[in-house]
Amino acid sequence: MKKDKTVWIKADAGTWEENKPRVTAGLESGADCILLNPEDVPKAKELGNIRTAASGGEADIIIVGKGSEGDGTRKLPSDFGSSHDISEAQRLAREGKTVAGYVVIKNKRYEQFAVELGKSCDYLIAIGTDWKVIPLENLIAELQKLDVEIIAGVQNAEETRLALQTLEHGSDGVLVDTGDISEIKKIVAVRDRSGMEKVPLVKAKVTKVKPVGMGDRVCVDTASLMVPGEGMLIGSQSNGMFLVHSESEESPYVAARPFRVNAGAVHAYIRVGEKTRYLSELASGDEVLIVDSEGETRPAVVGRVKIERRPLMLVEAEVDGTRIKTLLQNAETIKLVGNDGKPVPVTALKEGDEVLVYFERAARHFGIKIEETIIEK
Repeated sequence: MKKDKTVWIKADAGTWEENKPRVTAGLESGADCILLNPEDVPKAKELGNIRTAASGGEADIIIVGKGSEGDGTRKLPSDFGSSHDISEAQRLAREGKTVAGYVVIKNKRYEQFAVELGKSCDYLIAIGTDWKVIPLENLIAELQKLDVEIIAGVQNAEETRLALQTLEHGSDGVLVDTGDISEIKKIVAVRDRSGMEKVPLVKAKVTKVKPVGMGDRVCVDTASLMVPGEGMLIGSQSNGMFLVHSESEESPYVAARPFRVNAGAVHAYIRVGEKTRYLSELASGDEVLIVDSEGETRPAVVGRVKIERRPLMLVEAEVDGTRIKTLLQNAETIKLVGNDGKPVPVTALKEGDEVLVYFERAARHFGIKIEETIIEK
């Protein structure tokens, strides 16, 4: 199972007042951990509920390996086995502490030391200098079978993207060293998209559009704003889903509600990560998958689910010789996504139109993909 990538914010250089903007930006952006001076840990905890790391004090994660100047450049012993840092990491682990080793990779010898220190830690923070990718690749290769998470030092979104993709697996997280608040937000956005699958969307030809009477339909209101081209994958069959567009476009009749997807009837499936769920099961706090017309995905939290009785319309389409269907509210504000990536109101759909769908040959059982014959009509 994939681990979620994490973002740590470096806020341990200078005074609390100097570091506080980084801490606040990390909290507001959704960072996972703040690296602090030990005396600043209680102050950070007062600002919000977030994990903290420091070389001591009340931190959730104890840092070892940082030099007296706090820069991780401590002189290495001739014999790694006699290293104070490794001994200290092992002692803290025996006491039940969560430990993070911290090493600035200045050359090959520091890289080798990082591998040895990582064997005794829960986390290994590796800060590259001139050469960043090759040492990180080596650390990932050496430590991939051990239960240690590698946190790579970065300063911007591009370095973050590179670190999280190195050797396909990438680092388990990044330690962000920048005072640029907008860059911190960009870095967290890169993390949010990393590890998210790209869904292969294909064209399907509409074969039937038919009003079918009244039924209960579901609006999924999220805690995120969607943009034109984004929506959710919904369908009456678990192996064939339509990209139902968000209400992110203005209408002459109602204001845009970019947090909402009017998803369809209560019985329908919604794609959630690598599984499916029934729309009727969703509740506040659940996570759903937002998908755009290119198949790029991102997670969103459900804020509210509205189920109301409305007139429904059957939409049927053919893809790869198979008919797939869904029931949507019969209203001009409910839209699918056309082959050109633009939203198409269901009230304007006609036979022969092409829309974007997700289709797979395998069936699903309790939302999990399986290889067996299941017929859904």
